[in-house]
Amino acid sequence: MTASTSSAAPAGGARDSAAPRTRRATSGFLPLGRPRNSRRRALRIGLTLAAAALALPLVTAAHQARPAPYGDRLTAHTPAARPDPALRIKGGAVEAYDETSGRRHWTHTRAGRRPLALRPAPGHAFVLWSDGLVTDTARTTGRTVRWHRAVPGLSHWLSRDAQARAAGVLQALDPAAGMLAVVTPQRIAAYRTVDGDLRWVLPAEPGCVFDARFTARTGGALLVAQPCGAAASWTAELIALDDLGRIVPDRTPLGNTLRGDKARARKVVAGDR
Repeated sequence: MTASTSSAAPAGGARDSAAPRTRRATSGFLPLGRPRNSRRRALRIGLTLAAAALALPLVTAAHQARPAPYGDRLTAHTPAARPDPALRIKGGAVEAYDETSGRRHWTHTRAGRRPLALRPAPGHAFVLWSDGLVTDTARTTGRTVRWHRAVPGLSHWLSRDAQARAAGVLQALDPAAGMLAVVTPQRIAAYRTVDGDLRWVLPAEPGCVFDARFTARTGGALLVAQPCGAAASWTAELIALDDLGRIVPDRTPLGNTLRGDKARARKVVAGDR
């Protein structure tokens, strides 16, 4: 009988210890288990933030180490170069150098590609690469490639005898090189050099092709050979161009300059675009 009395005491004690929990819950306090979960969540959040803070420099470094979209690698060998240093192709690189000392100022390479043709101009280094891409590098500093342009069909055409075919492909259309022509057998495309914008395209006549190996300049015009076969007259096999496009009577030009730029008054032919 006394044993039953002693066994009831712990049960009563359990009820008494549970009572404060119930009272706290009903009086607006959280149960004892929840603050512990909140502390755990706070700890997890803190650890996550700390891990993110530690990983941020690694992510930033990985972002900065990503290769350039076109595989460009620009290397400055001197702090500064005089305006418009001499340019040359040497091996797989375009180099700006001092003609007197031969010292390199900067080099431009592209991963897995090689330069085929180079056209210097004031402030510009226009280069044709083995994959048919045309680039414009800042000539004085060599620290930036202003633009890249892929010309349709050029890479396929260059896949055979690229070095010989590349000669004459890049042609300046005015003394200041404000417009650059890229001559391919099927078409001539003209780009505004300040931003690489395509301004006009001139297709070859049916049955004819343009031959970039045979060009000449006279009176501000660029003459390009356009062979059309033995039966064609010589006048059909030679065209004259300037930055307006093909030189023909009564041309109706369109604006070819950037808005607000009054330095260039010449414009592009509407029919040649």
